[in-house]
Amino acid sequence: MVDVPELVAQAREGRPRAVARLISLVEGASPQLREVMAALAPLTGGAYVVGLTGSPGVGKSTSTSALVSAYRRAGRRVGVLAVDPSSPFSGGALLGDRVRMSEHASDPGVYIRSMATRGHLGGLAWSAPQAIRVLDAAGCEVILVETVGVGQSEVEIASQADTSVVLLAPGMGDGIQAAKAGILEIGDVYVVNKADRDGADATARELNHMLGLGEARGADDWRPPIVKTVAARAEGIDEVVEALEKHRAWMEEHGVLAERRRARAAREVETIAVTALRERIGDLHGDRRLDALAERIVAGDLDPYAASDELVASLTGN
Repeated sequence: MVDVPELVAQAREGRPRAVARLISLVEGASPQLREVMAALAPLTGGAYVVGLTGSPGVGKSTSTSALVSAYRRAGRRVGVLAVDPSSPFSGGALLGDRVRMSEHASDPGVYIRSMATRGHLGGLAWSAPQAIRVLDAAGCEVILVETVGVGQSEVEIASQADTSVVLLAPGMGDGIQAAKAGILEIGDVYVVNKADRDGADATARELNHMLGLGEARGADDWRPPIVKTVAARAEGIDEVVEALEKHRAWMEEHGVLAERRRARAAREVETIAVTALRERIGDLHGDRRLDALAERIVAGDLDPYAASDELVASLTGN
């Protein structure tokens, strides 16, 4: 058994091993997970969570690394969750944090963690919300969450971040695909990376046009900016940070930040509750209650929805 209060105290002091151990408890769904979350709850709420998403090859890892450098120059402690596809054999992340952002590996003001999706759809690992809490409690002022390469439906980052950054690149078909990918609905800041390539200006124009075709915005509504960058040379990164800070200020002024965080907490509670209920249902295989309901359905005495209602009532005591 782990001494959770001591581990949390060490994480608060910025000890990387303690932070790593806490995230490992989260990823492994440790029996002590409830104790960990209870200990972290009063310590969270101070971090600004930025999600970075986009198609494979647009330069998410390079952009994330450049943003880390920019925030560190400003004296901010930074946490990074780099979510990777899973190995079908071990279940672990295919790419390691040291490989992705080795230049920051020795910086005590940066904590980087690769997490595996382990088959979870949406571009994130299922344990990402709890891992974000760990980094928040550990004193990270900015948390950058880099998703796996997303497709048309993998836009879960919008529900986990305070601000969502969508990256595109010229010559990759992003401009054409963006309209039907749902990606235009989640971005708070858009970045056209690899802007030194041919077609960058055209991609930015097309993106601007598509954003203009979206729902009408009022005078006080946030208008997502489009920033062109060459992340490999850190060009345009300061402009991205400026756009992020402006969005944060706008959210605070209009109460959007608090509302997003409440919605995020509600989804987290719902996910935990549904998972717990699913586990209880999974334990029912061979249970007489389930068999009896199945027999009534086959006999035509009960429909599946009514049977489901009865089963939920028996599980929850209602």
